[in-house]
Amino acid sequence: MFKRYLIFLRSTGISPYIWTVLGISPFYFIFLSAHSTLKIVIGIILTILFLVLYRFAYISKGWSIFLWSSILIGISTAMNILFSYIYFAFFIAYMIGNKKNKVTFLTLYILHLVITTISINITIILQEELIIRQLPFIIITWISVILLPFSIYSRNEKGQLEEKLVDANKRISDLVKLEERQRIARDLHDTLGQKLSLIGLKSDLARKLITKDPVKAQSELMDVQQTARTALNEVRKIVSQMRGIRIKDELTRIKQILHAAEISFECNDNLTLSNVSLLTENIVSMCLKEAVTNVVKHSSATLCKISIKQTKNEIIFSVMDNGVGCANTQKFTTGYGLIGMKERLEFVNGTLEVICENGMTLIMKVPIDVKQIDREEL
Repeated sequence: MFKRYLIFLRSTGISPYIWTVLGISPFYFIFLSAHSTLKIVIGIILTILFLVLYRFAYISKGWSIFLWSSILIGISTAMNILFSYIYFAFFIAYMIGNKKNKVTFLTLYILHLVITTISINITIILQEELIIRQLPFIIITWISVILLPFSIYSRNEKGQLEEKLVDANKRISDLVKLEERQRIARDLHDTLGQKLSLIGLKSDLARKLITKDPVKAQSELMDVQQTARTALNEVRKIVSQMRGIRIKDELTRIKQILHAAEISFECNDNLTLSNVSLLTENIVSMCLKEAVTNVVKHSSATLCKISIKQTKNEIIFSVMDNGVGCANTQKFTTGYGLIGMKERLEFVNGTLEVICENGMTLIMKVPIDVKQIDREEL
């Protein structure tokens, strides 16, 4: 048993040795300063009572903390006056420092400091020889009563803050993962949606031309095959690398799908964007893709015009068509991918506006940000 205890002491540093000495030392002071059996018995009872109640005071909560702590401070004062043993104050200071409630901590701290200071002065005034001989250690103990509770309280508070920070970081990590999954799901939906729409349009056109113009139908089927391969490559890129899509590249794809749908396309291609991050370009590209997919699927338009304008504070993208517009506004605003577009734009503090006049116009506004360096370029 004793061997196990020594192994435990070695594994936990010097602190257990100090507590062992402090736990044994009161008996030394009792036998050293007591001159009668009654006084020795009183000292032993007080010491055992202190060690037992110390456990209750350490784990207690609510009003019982003050009860047990007051008894401990009383026993410590009695041991100081009767046997010149002041070191129970160190036990109490350690216990007070571990109290989490600030009001409880400050109340017990002030009470303990005042009573300990008074008892030390009374003992010194009584000119006890034993207290005079250990005066340097008493001063150290008194300083510990002042500083130790605050040191332990600050350490525990820092530990609690670190735990909260770890929990908060974990929650943020979970939210980021969730947002990333949703983003991947939206990107896959939009990418596949655009390509499948193109495949559907070209397949319908090939079906109509199969008897009238077999050569043209064969050409359209070849385009279907190429589009399917392109869609597969894009899905692989999104899943494996999640690379960003540049607006210029997206405009080229939009031009292709509108041409396949026999919709005229107008755009100010010569605009050069500056101070735009890859993240913003990726989000805007996805929104443009979704907007053009809606034009092809639902508008019955013959013209689609995309305008891109950069001002000092923001970039304005507009997608306008001359189709049927949005007769059922409620159904339109809750469908057709608009919710996903709004969520994407809100991620970069952007806005989406829908205008249903002479067809339909979608206006996307994204604030200017400082261009971030792509990690892959590093």
